[in-house]
Amino acid sequence: MNDQPTSPPPGPPNPYFSTPAPQGPPPQGPPPQGPPAAGTTEPPAPRRSRRTGLAAAVVATALVAGGAAGVGGAAAWSALDDGGSSSAAGSPDARTTSQVVDTPDSEAPAGSVEQVAAKVLPSVVEIDVAGAQGAGSGSGIILSSDGEILTNNHVVELAGDSGSISVSFNDGSTAKAEVLGTDPLTDTAVIKAQDVSGLTPATIGKSGDLKVGESVVAIGSPFGLDSTVTSGIVSALDRPVDVGSDGQGNSTTYPAIQTDAAINPGNSGGALADLDGNVVGINSSIRTASSMQGEAGSIGLGFAIPMDEVMPIVDQMRNGETPTHARLGISVSDVASRPGAEVTEGAEVQDVNAGSTADDAGLAKGDVITKVDDQLISGADSLVATIRSYRPGDKVTVSYEHDGDVKTVTLQLDSDADTSNS
Repeated sequence: MNDQPTSPPPGPPNPYFSTPAPQGPPPQGPPPQGPPAAGTTEPPAPRRSRRTGLAAAVVATALVAGGAAGVGGAAAWSALDDGGSSSAAGSPDARTTSQVVDTPDSEAPAGSVEQVAAKVLPSVVEIDVAGAQGAGSGSGIILSSDGEILTNNHVVELAGDSGSISVSFNDGSTAKAEVLGTDPLTDTAVIKAQDVSGLTPATIGKSGDLKVGESVVAIGSPFGLDSTVTSGIVSALDRPVDVGSDGQGNSTTYPAIQTDAAINPGNSGGALADLDGNVVGINSSIRTASSMQGEAGSIGLGFAIPMDEVMPIVDQMRNGETPTHARLGISVSDVASRPGAEVTEGAEVQDVNAGSTADDAGLAKGDVITKVDDQLISGADSLVATIRSYRPGDKVTVSYEHDGDVKTVTLQLDSDADTSNS
């Protein structure tokens, strides 16, 4: 068993993966699809390709804004001109006009969003994917000058075995790409752009050095708008985020960096950078609210996968190896509500694999794990995300409640090398 919270079978597919509608005249009336449930966590990409419609929408918005500005300007002029209340208005000598000056080409100050954008933009790409189930787009981070690119698994999985992947670079050039490796459990993937050289690899920073309140910059291709830069702060660290299942009963759960930098569909796989221009996270999911259009958008709750936790897995994928993950060898659920219970938060053990490290340490069904090292465990997702932040063979101290007594044990984490579905 793979240290997974027990849960019902996966629900219907994410709306971002839906198959495009058949060709032909559009149906009359509103689309049948309703809005997503409020308060859900969804991967914000890949976004279904509809660039022509998007361009039209952007142009239409610009025209409406321009029209409103024109009407407002005319109304303001009429109001001033009508009353003739200002004696200076009629004097030719009092009239002045706008001056046209040169804007100083000053260098961006160190630690500014402008400087971060200049450094990171050449290392972020747009990824367009097409497969039997439809088409979509996301973002990616360049890892090597010859085309290795880090992105999310949910961005490239749409291609399947027979689909296509295309990469668009910051200079406007494009290239075909193939998948080197995927890891559904951490929602990461590595692809390789074909016949390219001289690319600018991103500088990878230490996500463990981040602090709550620190400024960060998100770069990607939201809604297909490539090279988009947004900024915000680190809102929280080690936030347990569960975005679904890999289809084999294993949850896609990771200890996320939470940020209020705007992240939208298409940002997935893009860079979250600190103000030194170092990539500290992979933008991956958002908390959604109900939308009149039936599609999620940014509400200031975005989540990125921390680089420290996934770089060993990324290196395995780059080397053609099957990704491995640390595990305790148990199945857990949130603590059941029990009258008079001394422990109300934690991960309750539902089953223990025979011969696992948890079994050897004496953990049993009904025990409640409350802490791993210094990390408090609030529930099943919290435990899974915390264990995923370690590597097989790491030693951890686990605190748990057993028959009313608090116990502590130090154990060495197992590996899922023999059971990985990645």
